[in-house]
Amino acid sequence: MKKRTINELAIEETGVISKITGEETIKRRLLDLGLIEGTSIKPVLVSPSGDPRAFEFRGGLIAIRREDGMNIEIKC
Repeated sequence: MKKRTINELAIEETGVISKITGEETIKRRLLDLGLIEGTSIKPVLVSPSGDPRAFEFRGGLIAIRREDGMNIEIKC
């Protein structure tokens, strides 16, 4: 089965984080923000250039660059 990332979610489509990979500094930052396994996440806004995108999770909103989003795997 192909792994999906948050970059592949359509606007208002919800996914559940299954794994965070990548460089340790970025991974730690994302984990500190609350992006942990089992968290629901939903893209709600896209910048005019397409990058970054704003995601809603745990009652908050955060902008995540495509580059970092490739490290956040989801299940739907």
